[in-house]
Amino acid sequence: MKRHWLFLIIIGLFCFVTACGKSPTQSDSVAHSTSSNGQLDVHYIDAGQADATLFRYSEDQQTYTILYDTGDWKSNDVNEYLASQAINNIDLIIISHPDADHIGQLAEILQTYETEEVWMSGNESSSQTFQKALEAVIDSGANYEEPRVGEQFVIGPLEIDILYPKEITGEANKESLSVRLSYDQMRFLFTGDAGKAEEREMLTMNDSIDADFLQLGHHGSNTSTAAEFVEAVNPQVAIYSAGKDNNYGHPHKETIKKIKNAGIDLYGTDNDGTIIITTNGTEYQISTEKGKDECIAINQASHDDLQNIIHIGSERATALIDLRPYQSLNDLTKIKGISTATLDDIKKQGLACMKGADK
Repeated sequence: MKRHWLFLIIIGLFCFVTACGKSPTQSDSVAHSTSSNGQLDVHYIDAGQADATLFRYSEDQQTYTILYDTGDWKSNDVNEYLASQAINNIDLIIISHPDADHIGQLAEILQTYETEEVWMSGNESSSQTFQKALEAVIDSGANYEEPRVGEQFVIGPLEIDILYPKEITGEANKESLSVRLSYDQMRFLFTGDAGKAEEREMLTMNDSIDADFLQLGHHGSNTSTAAEFVEAVNPQVAIYSAGKDNNYGHPHKETIKKIKNAGIDLYGTDNDGTIIITTNGTEYQISTEKGKDECIAINQASHDDLQNIIHIGSERATALIDLRPYQSLNDLTKIKGISTATLDDIKKQGLACMKGADK
């Protein structure tokens, strides 16, 4: 890839991305063969009520690593998952938009792994998570891009088509950086939190949008996954990322019904854990991995699940739910009868956690 640099103007507590170079098109890239000599592993990481997907593949004994979104800011699960996969460096990190459940662990990941390039939509946020992420991009020395619809990139044997946006207006969710990644005959499509209107725009902006694997927009919300969009993509498999028993009701029943009625295989991180697709470019296999040390997310767990936490019976589980959301486990002392000593017992048990907490 061509190398471009990040220029920032820092005004007070806000950072604004400016003067970004144009992205290289496929014609600017090194020619390649569509047949690879390895395999592609795509990990839809179980990151609770957040998004993170890892691509790993190789060609001519060179390994490539791409990450689409980086999980929630209140957890370190994505960074830990990367460590479990023996990641040494990252070729590209794509951030769909600046919400804390998509950009959340970018700073920590950049501090942990040498990263060649970071892509964002260009939309901004005043959140500390976003500010911290931008500072980490600068400090890392990674190249920075704001790709736009119609641009194409090649990274080894994998091609990336930018499907959206054409321009940005400050609508961060709607203008999520949407991409299709192609590995020989297998195609993977991601739209971040883009809504139905934006999905329809993608249909008019792109000659082709078909894909074998579709990550459902906005965690399976009914604000995304328009019927005509699903028909045009025509995926074999749909995958959503959502926290178990999350407060948003994701994935919404309408979305699930739409996918199942279309005869599309459906997987979700809330039920299946991390979903791994392995392909040689023509055929694929799907496996799932549930976390060995599942915790109970106090902001989202059900009344019954909460009672598995030490000192939390039915009455306290009800009180815990009534006092949501919590910013940390220490906030549990707000519940009547939970003293500092009781809190220490809860922490020592190790079941209660903040995974998948509200943004």
